[in-house]
Amino acid sequence: MRLRSEASTWEKLYGAIVAQARLPVFYRSFGIPDTLQGFALLALHLFAVLYRLKASAGRALAQELVDRFSQDMETVLQELGVSDLRVPKPMRGLAAASEGLFQDYETALAAGEDSLARAIAASLPGEMESAELTSRALASYLLASIEAFARQDIAPLRVGVPDFAEASVKP
Repeated sequence: MRLRSEASTWEKLYGAIVAQARLPVFYRSFGIPDTLQGFALLALHLFAVLYRLKASAGRALAQELVDRFSQDMETVLQELGVSDLRVPKPMRGLAAASEGLFQDYETALAAGEDSLARAIAASLPGEMESAELTSRALASYLLASIEAFARQDIAPLRVGVPDFAEASVKP
């Protein structure tokens, strides 16, 4: 049985990640569509936190976050009318897509900002007209968030309070 304080920590951290991903600036200024295909924005924020946790032996908390993300995606699919019998197949695809996405981001991160922008562009919905510009802005934001997390003590994450970089589109 999980202690309530442990559950509260990862629930609070996951809630903060979702809240950050839902900031209007991403939909208004960055031009991300507010659709299921736009789940890449949530995955991007989750990646930044998972990357920091991985660097600080926070694997148990990271697994809780990934599990919660998978539950969220299952709930969204159900709310969109995917029947309970059909949820496992879409969820396998979504789980594989997010795991692959996290691996793509990590590989691209090691190769630099241009590679990261390309990886982000590949994860954005296909109908986005300004995918290249948006992906460059998101890559810059993701790098700034990862750098901010690296400079911060791990304690705020362990109590569910991530401090992401400021989200803004630079001219």
